[in-house]
Amino acid sequence: MTRQGCAQSAAGDEWWDLCAGPHVESTGNINKKAVELESIAGAYWRGDERKPMLQRIYGTAWENEEQLKAYLHFKEEAKRRDHRRIGQDLDLFSIQDDAGGGLVFWHPKGALVRHIIEDFWKNIHLKSGYDLLYTPHVAKADLWKISGHLDFYKENMYDQMNIEDELYQLRPMNCPYHILVYKSKLHSYRDFPIRVAELGTVYRYELSGSLHGLFRVRGFTQDDAHIFCLDDQIKDEIRGVLDLTEQILLQFGFDKYEVNLSTRPEKSVGNDDIWEKATSALEDALDDKGWSYQIDDGGGAFYGPKIDIKIEDALGRKWQCSTIQVDFNLPQRFDITYVDSNTEKRRPIMIHRAVLGSMERFFGVLIEHYAGDFPLWLSPIQARVLPVTDAQLEYCNGVANKLKMYGIRVEVCHGERLPKLIRNAEKQKIPLMAVVGSKEVETETVTVRSRFGGELGTMSVDDFINRIKLASENLTSL
Repeated sequence: MTRQGCAQSAAGDEWWDLCAGPHVESTGNINKKAVELESIAGAYWRGDERKPMLQRIYGTAWENEEQLKAYLHFKEEAKRRDHRRIGQDLDLFSIQDDAGGGLVFWHPKGALVRHIIEDFWKNIHLKSGYDLLYTPHVAKADLWKISGHLDFYKENMYDQMNIEDELYQLRPMNCPYHILVYKSKLHSYRDFPIRVAELGTVYRYELSGSLHGLFRVRGFTQDDAHIFCLDDQIKDEIRGVLDLTEQILLQFGFDKYEVNLSTRPEKSVGNDDIWEKATSALEDALDDKGWSYQIDDGGGAFYGPKIDIKIEDALGRKWQCSTIQVDFNLPQRFDITYVDSNTEKRRPIMIHRAVLGSMERFFGVLIEHYAGDFPLWLSPIQARVLPVTDAQLEYCNGVANKLKMYGIRVEVCHGERLPKLIRNAEKQKIPLMAVVGSKEVETETVTVRSRFGGELGTMSVDDFINRIKLASENLTSL
């Protein structure tokens, strides 16, 4: 930007340059082949509609033409991958004005992908020693007074409901519910660690102007879990969460992360000793894991230190996803205890953690990461059976029924000429097409076309089934 073109602010006789730069003395110093005008828009001076209308010009400038081309390609690719457009094109989800902004409707295909993700999530948590919970969507408002949400989070909470002269509140968090489950019985030091997990739907008020597809919504489902443990178990539990996080993210094709460790802020609860133990445990777990990380000094929550993990998508964009937080506050607020080896009451450590973050936001990231081309194991429809003519329809239905018996997600499409059926399957990003003509009926075979691998040739139905199952299990394509 030129110095003449920068925004400035006046205070008395002094001027401050409000642009960070870098600057050049003249537009003549800018490579004209590396400049692009992007858009224009009107804007009132100082945002006041009673003041003159100004013309706002958006543009971008780079050192050379290659950098500009790379940037423009990135913009086009990001536009092509926009989850809102793909979600509509593939009929995955919608947000209905009649129901209200920021509330997601999962359509059959999108709901099927969610079902696959949730099944995987539940199974891997059960194998990792977690117990699953289901808890209510509302609770008495007093619960949120105890937790502190009414004091610190009220602007993001919906208005209370009066039910039989008692005030109730839609939940913005799942944590207090899991604490109530913990408090429902006495605990001994022998019980620890205690791990509970829930796909819990929460509701948070967001301004309408901030809503954005699946990325910023008002109702969403967190893959929430809490671990109650002893002081000397923190490191091992954190390491276990890191291992589980890696295992889950790799399943979806994410293997590049940015990791941040946030330490004690100026205002916090808990004594120095426990903060030092918790922070050291997080550092040791990360070191054991071998992950490089950055220290965000003083960036922790007031209730404990935390680890934040950002995943990198196919375009190199980073998305805040997983978080692991040690909490000294809620155990104290809810006065949760256990009995130690000396039969004395002690307070456990509480760890909050989410791997995917929220189902809605993670689904949006997945759509953009894959540009709607979901891998075979995750695709809502894995195969589409296409008859050359309706004379093969009965055989096609038989093939589809056999695939369904083995848990393969399949559908039969007919009523159009074969080239159009193939084009429609391509547009819907169906991974596999099984074409059936009179020859295939006679030999009890299918001719398979892969979206990723091209023509795979003619094979028996059993061979087709086995290849789909093997590819799905190994997270590969045909």
